[in-house]
Amino acid sequence: MILWINGAFGSGKTTIAYELKKRIPNSFVYDPENAGYFIRKNAPKQILKDDFQEHGIWREINFSILETINNEFPGIIIVPMTIVNPQYFHEIINKLRSNGVEVNHFTLLANRETLIKRLRSRGDNKNSWPAKQIDRCISSLSQDIFEIHIHTDNLTPEEILDRIAKEANIQLQPDNRGIIKKKIDRLVVQIKHIRI
Repeated sequence: MILWINGAFGSGKTTIAYELKKRIPNSFVYDPENAGYFIRKNAPKQILKDDFQEHGIWREINFSILETINNEFPGIIIVPMTIVNPQYFHEIINKLRSNGVEVNHFTLLANRETLIKRLRSRGDNKNSWPAKQIDRCISSLSQDIFEIHIHTDNLTPEEILDRIAKEANIQLQPDNRGIIKKKIDRLVVQIKHIRI
């Protein structure tokens, strides 16, 4: 089974993905961005696009890797990745589903002000690439194709986890960490995923 966590940049995808990993035994977080960085490092600059998702090979690679992991790994795969283009959604997620892979897709939604605040908390300013994508993400991700929508403005991470678990029919393990340990763990995840 795949749990795909979609959403605008700053919506909390990575935080939620790693919190799910802590609460779901035998789970694995797969990051499709790594295929994009591989393409950027291994292709001539003249053919590179501004957004690596525009490379058809990026979509093919991620489809193939996810299908392979699903076929060979007996656990749950958690994928935190923004996809706002319906065609790309079809080329990866719907293609996986057509090939018999169970994909539970969730989109974390938040209003513009919330997203800006969250991006600033991780060091992005209003002119950063993620911040410039907010309006495009909000507009596209509200479409029905990107359901199940979870509006996160007033939800705690625990409430989001519970909603995902309920929708995907997954039993989460108890979280015995204290408040300070949770905050430290989330900060570590955030720092590890800063893209420079």
